[in-house]
Amino acid sequence: MNFLRNRRTSDSDDDNDDLNDNNVSNIHKSRKPPNTAFRQQRLKAWQPLLTPKSVIPFLIILAVIFAPLGIAIINTVYNVEVLSLDYSHCGSLHSDDFKSVPGKYTSHHFKKKNNNPEFQWKVVNSTDEFDDLKQTCHIRFELPKDIKPPIYLYYKLTNFYQNHRKYVESYDLEQLKGIAVTKGDLSDGCKPLRFIDDKIVYPCGLISNSYFNDTFSSPVLLNAKSGSNNETYKLSDEDISWSSDRNSKYKKTKYDPEDIVPPPNWYKMYPDGYTKDNLPDLATWEHLQNWMRTAGLATFYKLYGKNETETMTSGTYEISIEMNYPVSIFGGTKTMVITTNSVFGGRNMSLGVIYIIVAVICLVLGIAFLLQHLIKPRRIGDHNFLQNNSGAPRDGPRLGNTTNFREQL
Repeated sequence: MNFLRNRRTSDSDDDNDDLNDNNVSNIHKSRKPPNTAFRQQRLKAWQPLLTPKSVIPFLIILAVIFAPLGIAIINTVYNVEVLSLDYSHCGSLHSDDFKSVPGKYTSHHFKKKNNNPEFQWKVVNSTDEFDDLKQTCHIRFELPKDIKPPIYLYYKLTNFYQNHRKYVESYDLEQLKGIAVTKGDLSDGCKPLRFIDDKIVYPCGLISNSYFNDTFSSPVLLNAKSGSNNETYKLSDEDISWSSDRNSKYKKTKYDPEDIVPPPNWYKMYPDGYTKDNLPDLATWEHLQNWMRTAGLATFYKLYGKNETETMTSGTYEISIEMNYPVSIFGGTKTMVITTNSVFGGRNMSLGVIYIIVAVICLVLGIAFLLQHLIKPRRIGDHNFLQNNSGAPRDGPRLGNTTNFREQL
């Protein structure tokens, strides 16, 4: 009997231990947040009451603010002067004489005196040292008025997707910084242009290999007001890239020219490969720096040159473009753009139009709500019902606190 009694006692103790363990485990497994104002979402908050007296004036005020802003932005951007020409088809001309450019390839805007620049073009064909066809497009246009600086020369590409994931990652940052990266440490993003004939490609990757290599001459004034001919309006290629790129991202390489080769598409720039005399210094090659900063859209502009000090006087100008970059293979176009700018950038009125659209929408809604409120008003409830002042408890009758229903929403 004592044996059975001891056994029952031990069994009951085991059961109690199991219950205690279960209670402890339940306490630890509880997902209930602590009873604090933050965790229980009882912090005080401001919730506006949307009534006709607050909503209608607010919409009218928005319209009054956004409409003048939109008009000011459109007026500022509208005064940006620009002339552009799509020269993609210049190479298909069959005459050495200047011909008028079809209107579908040109656009222009000048402040106050918006005369047609009367674009003309011709192509000069020759052969290079590789016996390949070399085409130079000569563009002539009439500038109807003086254009004040700063003046920028851009090239514009369409249908070129620099934002492709593999394309964007196709470079080696350490290599651009001038470090002589070994074969084993070269970024995998540069594939398939990492090595050629067991030599490192510098700079490696698809971005540098697809570098835009059309060259633009500075505009030449053929009939200057001073009586002299062929005055060149100098466009500089200095300080056209981001300062962070020039000062920190790109450095002169430490590679030995014998250990590296240029990208395949650079064979005309470096027909004999790299030497100590022609090894490029990426820290000063700002055209390449601009190209390496990939665009987010398939249509984009890249700055080629600028003049921030001299006025571009009226007269007849001529620009020569050496056409090396093919665009027909990807169904794109290439355009020369000469433009000024404003505090909002180039001549793009999208932002001003959006401001005006928002102003019109706010004005229409404000007037509609006002008419509805005057013709068929809706009875507004008493706001005092949002605060219970009857002495009813918020957390139960035992606490004796008033209930603020707005804080519970």
